[in-house]
This record gives sequence, C-alpha cells and structure tokens, in this order.
Amino acid sequence: MQTININEFRANLLSYLEKANAGEPISVTSNGKLLATIAPPVNQRAAAKQQLLSLASTAKIHDVTTPTDSDWDALS
Repeated sequence: MQTININEFRANLLSYLEKANAGEPISVTSNGKLLATIAPPVNQRAAAKQQLLSLASTAKIHDVTTPTDSDWDALS
C-alpha cells in the first residue's frame, strides 16, 4: 500500500486514481494522520458468487416433496 500526503494526492489525482483502479490501495494522509484509503471497486458479482460457493459446501437440503404433518396458518 502506498502512502501519500494530501497535497501530492491533489496534484496528481488522476494518476493515483488510475493506480487504485489497477489494484494498488493508496493511503492519503495530512500531517501524518490517515484521511482516507483509496482502493479499487469490489466486483459485486464475483463476491456474491464466492459467498454462494462457500455456502454450498455447508448447505443441507432436506425432504422438500413430502407433505408436512401440520397445516400452515396461511391455509386457515
């Protein structure tokens, strides 16, 4: 992760945004204090697919075709 001062960030904004978009996170500081961290956007589709794949190994599907023994409240 690259750390830069706010003045340097302002002077070269486009360059740093291109670096962040390429995958390099950038920390922006002012007087030694962290102001922001610039990072590339997360691919929502890939993240959701990864979550589903991790859940697939632990999911349990029970008998979904046999009728239940009791009536549901919605039936009355």
